Amino acid sequence: MSGNGHIPVLLEESVEALNVAPDGHYVDGTYGRGGHSRRILKSLGSNGRLTAFDKDPEAARESLSLSDDSRFAFVLGSFVMMDDVIAERQLDGVLLDLGVSSPQLDDPSRGFGFRDNGPLDMRMNSQEGITAAEWLAEAPETEISEVIKTYGEERFARRMAAAIVSARRERAIETTGQLATIVAEANPKWEPNKHPATRAFQAIRIFINRELDDLELLLSTVVSKLVIGGRLVVISFHSLEDRIVKRFMRNEARGVSLPRHLPVVDSDLQKSLALVGKAVKPSAREIEANPRSRSAIMRVAERLA
Repeated sequence: MSGNGHIPVLLEESVEALNVAPDGHYVDGTYGRGGHSRRILKSLGSNGRLTAFDKDPEAARESLSLSDDSRFAFVLGSFVMMDDVIAERQLDGVLLDLGVSSPQLDDPSRGFGFRDNGPLDMRMNSQEGITAAEWLAEAPETEISEVIKTYGEERFARRMAAAIVSARRERAIETTGQLATIVAEANPKWEPNKHPATRAFQAIRIFINRELDDLELLLSTVVSKLVIGGRLVVISFHSLEDRIVKRFMRNEARGVSLPRHLPVVDSDLQKSLALVGKAVKPSAREIEANPRSRSAIMRVAERLA
């Protein structure tokens, strides 16, 4: 557990998967509240380096607690900035812990959750971009429906979008409570032990923060940033993220697609990654201690050439 009460998911497993070299250069692409970064720093020697990224100004403020460690640097922004920020040398490992952190979910003022009513914001960086409320006020019904369906995998997306557009004609949708009520009433089949607005909130958050776009962009360049033997470790929390990561790692491990029966040697396939072990999920003990970890899945790959 970090000093702010946030419990990093798969902490020991993910840092072990990085195979940290004492003098290596590593990236924590999603600093959050610093749990993974602190654990990586414990494994680094005096010549090691860790660069952390996060869009959230609260994460930047928390990172000041590590400002006296010369091995550590923090960048306020998305991990897609990695290619520009770290240009002088290649990396020995990259860790991504995707999604939102518990402090973000638990703070009503951030607008990520619906347990407590708060302003409908949902931005990782509350100083940039449009809020969820601003988008919902102007977006066409078809766009709202497509976002909820695509990013939330919600089968009642069209009903929810229609309900949102109808409600905003009567009154601006400005709070998480308003949106949760509108979406819940438009959902005719509530799942056991799951709030009926869960998928819609997830979808809007992902869209507002370009989460999957950023992930795709990072994966398109990350292999070139790794040294041979460098590790990519990704912890995902829902099927869309994991599907992207799984497909990317699998394709890079297979190499180029060539016609069947063509006589080739393994080097002709130009494989760039090797899969390391199987997908890892939290133990029953971790899930009991931190129920929010139950949907986590970690995948690991190592650069070949």
